[in-house]
Parts: sequence; structure tokens; C-alpha cells
Amino acid sequence: MKKRIRNNFRRVRYIMYRETLIDFREHLWTFLGSFVGIGLIGLLNSRYLTNNDNLFLIGSFGASCVLIYGLINSPLAQPRNLIGGHVICAVIGVTVYKVMPQEFAWLSSALSVSLAIVSMQMTKTMHPPGGATALIANIGSEKVKALGYMYVLSPVLSGVLILFVVALIFNNLTPHRSYPLNKKWYRVWQRYKR
Repeated sequence: MKKRIRNNFRRVRYIMYRETLIDFREHLWTFLGSFVGIGLIGLLNSRYLTNNDNLFLIGSFGASCVLIYGLINSPLAQPRNLIGGHVICAVIGVTVYKVMPQEFAWLSSALSVSLAIVSMQMTKTMHPPGGATALIANIGSEKVKALGYMYVLSPVLSGVLILFVVALIFNNLTPHRSYPLNKKWYRVWQRYKR
């Protein structure tokens, strides 16, 4: 019994060690990509939109950065999921907001997130930050709510495309990082990289 516990302890210690190894190159590229991606969106926001409401910057973009710059090999971080997940969820969020009476914000919030999740499952575009995109359409500021379906185009689609282009650049600058996993996208990127 003691031997089994000792062996299990060794395994756990080894796994913990392997999971906490630090690769400074990975951290550097993750930092640079997310900094430039959010920085570009923030710059556009500060130049062309008012400072009272960060309309171009929505909270779900921060969570997307974790995936597309930090976990680039995750299926949830791939272009189809990134772009499709956000756009589908934005459309659902706005639609539910327009259909539901405003007195039932709790209901429209719950309904939009739930429908967004099921829609992403059905379309194979699962991107967890998309749920927040649907929620923001229902509980965001009055300026966000007033956008209606324009919310889908700006800030959602335009912001996601900026994050995607930055991810293509920063995740492919070094030979040890490759984004996206789909070889078709990668071949297109290699043609333009030359």
C-alpha cells in the first residue's frame, strides 16, 4: 500500500512539474500577440469612438485572446470557431434582445446565452467567449443595445477580424508556432508570407 501511494505521488509530482514548465518564447509571443491585438482595437476605439463607452472593446475579446494567442492548438481557437462563434452569438444575442420585453432582462440574458451555446454546437463553431458576446448584446450599455444588428458588424466582426489577422502574423513568426491548425489556412498564409 505504501509503495502504491509513493508511486502515485511520484506520478502526480511529475505531471505537476511538466505542466508548470516555463517556455519564455511562448510567453513572449503570447504577450506580443494579445498586446497588439487588443491594442489595435483599443486604438481604433480611442481614435474614432468616444471614451465614455468602449464600444469597440468588448469583454469577450479578452477571453478570445487567451485562446488564439495562448492556446493556439486548441480546436476552440481555430478561425472557424473564432469568427463563426462570435458572429453567430452576436446575431442570437441581438435577436433575443429585440424579441424579449425589456422588463425580463434576466430571461433574455439566459435565453441568448443558452441559444448561442446550442447554435455553436450545431454549427461546430464552439468558441466559449461567444457566450459572453451574446450576453453583452443583452446587458451591455444603452449605446451597445442601440446598435441593434450593427453590433454584429462593429464591434464584433471587425474586432474579431483584427484579432485573427494579428494571430496569423504573431503565431507564425517563429518556426515553433503554427496557427491555424487547418493546413489549408496554413498553406494560404505561407504563400503570402513569401
